[in-house]
Amino acid sequence: MTTLNILSGGAAQGLVRGLTEAFRAQTGLGIEGEFGAVGLMADKLRAGTPADLVILTQALLANLAGEKLIVPSSITDVGRVETALAVRSRDPKATVTTEADLREVLRGADAIYVPDTKASTAGQHVARVLDQLGIASEVASRLKIFPNGATAMRELANSTATRPIGCTQATEIIATDGIMPSGSLPPGCELVTMYTAGVTVRAAHPKQAAALIALLSGADRKDLRQRIGFVG
Repeated sequence: MTTLNILSGGAAQGLVRGLTEAFRAQTGLGIEGEFGAVGLMADKLRAGTPADLVILTQALLANLAGEKLIVPSSITDVGRVETALAVRSRDPKATVTTEADLREVLRGADAIYVPDTKASTAGQHVARVLDQLGIASEVASRLKIFPNGATAMRELANSTATRPIGCTQATEIIATDGIMPSGSLPPGCELVTMYTAGVTVRAAHPKQAAALIALLSGADRKDLRQRIGFVG
């Protein structure tokens, strides 16, 4: 079967999977892709990895369009995703309403599962928040850093730690068996990221890529986006 190739941030993986059958029925194409830290996905496109479509942060799409790697007229916002806390399904949820609450929860965790703190949106944010809270050095040895949020959350689900916690995009938390969302980050520490799609200038299937963008962003898919963890 002919396939559409995509490069995407991990936050959109569940949404793409949820639309695969509808896309196949509409176009006759399957979907193959790589999902991971947005910075790494952007670098893959820059290095020439074949892709018809990318789904990354709004800022990265603008940069890639400026680099003449994305068709500017194709760029479409898909939806916003919160960075949130996660715990194992068998553990009590953490109660976090203030920065002080978050500081104590993180200081009390014996393992903190996060995505790449240099290349992923959520991981970069976690690093900034730890600095902001003044506990980066204190918890450094307890950070469990993985290439992307999906991997970090799978590892959290299987953690043998006593009081583990995770932090990544809400969509990646919802999509992972064995864990559950434990609330948003508090005011002053929150992050809501707009994810945006665009057709690449080297797309082998530009019309089908545009069709997938329409599915991803369509008003008739709002309920699906919300179930998967997108907001707004």
